[in-house]
Amino acid sequence: MIEFVDGNRITLLKSGVEYFPALAAEFDAARHEIHLEAYIFEADATGRSIAAALGRAARRGVAVNVMVDGFGSRDLDPALVREMRVAGVRVLVYRRNISPWTLRRTRLRRLHRKVALVDARAAFVGGINVVDDVDAPGGALPRFDYAVRIEGPLLAKIYPVVKQLWSRVSAVQLRARWAERRHLVPAADSRGGQRAAFLIRDNIGHRRDIEQAYLAAIGEARSEIIIANAYFFPGRSFRRALMAAAARGVRVTLLLQGKAEYVLQHYASRALYGPFLDAGIEIHEYYRTYLHAKVAVIDCCWTTVGSSNIDPFSLLLAREANVVIEDEAFAAELRKSLVAAIADGATQIRRESWKDQPWMTRTFTWGCYGVVRFVTGVFALGRADEFT
Repeated sequence: MIEFVDGNRITLLKSGVEYFPALAAEFDAARHEIHLEAYIFEADATGRSIAAALGRAARRGVAVNVMVDGFGSRDLDPALVREMRVAGVRVLVYRRNISPWTLRRTRLRRLHRKVALVDARAAFVGGINVVDDVDAPGGALPRFDYAVRIEGPLLAKIYPVVKQLWSRVSAVQLRARWAERRHLVPAADSRGGQRAAFLIRDNIGHRRDIEQAYLAAIGEARSEIIIANAYFFPGRSFRRALMAAAARGVRVTLLLQGKAEYVLQHYASRALYGPFLDAGIEIHEYYRTYLHAKVAVIDCCWTTVGSSNIDPFSLLLAREANVVIEDEAFAAELRKSLVAAIADGATQIRRESWKDQPWMTRTFTWGCYGVVRFVTGVFALGRADEFT
């Protein structure tokens, strides 16, 4: 059950161009406490800039807590970690020592969410990692991604989730002194007119919250569904829901990666295009830069922004965080941004041309699909029939 909260002010941030200055400004304004969770934290110009803001806050007495994923941030320069710790920043690594050769399911239980919390009065949730946000070294265009800045009563839902994970990981890593007993009281007063919910995915009590929110909204859609997702390999229920929506006259549009970051996943996803195109679903591949977004707009006012892809990794294994917003103005703003991206940076996949692909391309695509299905079956945690 999604628990919506009224009275929020939620600001859409487009790519790192808008996100990182806003994040650093909040860190510089912090007075009591900062929490930052990131899948990837790089020691590049962006990472060093954010680390410097965190260090400045720690030096003036702010309790600064940073948690990075042990796999996503495995290349984080130890020297930068030392610099932050010398400044007073407390850095935890989530699940550091996992062998790349093991087939244990726990290997892929990663901290994939991107959340920042400042003084229990402002939060950031989205899909943007702490990394230079350009498509290639020397590139000029930022990755296509989103985050939101949140003020208002929704902070009361976000704050305990972040604090709880920090306390648990601190205890497991024998850093009990870092598991603070002090708790701030999130601001409960109304800051705006937006209705929103904070959703997480974990491996205990919230295994399917984000997925179920998508399915419920898709099932109720009456006019339009636009989904922009970096890694799109949905299970059978999700695929059926989209095709059922198209069958009842809903315009369903998928904005997916055109520039592949991970070839295997990219081509495995493309194996699903045929049934979608046959069902009347529009597919657009974004080529202008790397698409890293995980957002959706459904009808006039349902939107979600967050870290969760629509693939087995996000929906079955990783810790994720999304915000669902029911607000017409916010939906219009996000929709406008997505429509502009489709018009200016994407190529539509046509049903006729898709069926005329060379046999070598088809063979490679289905080979990738077979590999991903096999791996998913190994790690599917009781839901193999859904994702294979």
